[in-house]
Amino acid sequence: MTIWKFPARPDMFVLEMPSGARILSIDAQNGKPFLWALVDPDAPKVQRRFLTAGTGHPLHDSVSGAAFVGTFQLHGGALVFHLFDFGVSE
Repeated sequence: MTIWKFPARPDMFVLEMPSGARILSIDAQNGKPFLWALVDPDAPKVQRRFLTAGTGHPLHDSVSGAAFVGTFQLHGGALVFHLFDFGVSE
């Protein structure tokens, strides 16, 4: 097992990551959002869907089925975002 870093993006996005990856946190590093996950590097890769939503932005009802990962801030706290994990894409 090891910890890998993945870039987070605005809105809905997909990351390829090892199957069974456990999301540990989301935060900004050098002004860009990243998430960190505990992974088995030898596990087969899967496509996993995420959503980054800004505070005050409308959310689709589908977010109620997603797991909340965490909140991060950009530009000294002027922008606040929240990351949701929808799991493996089918």
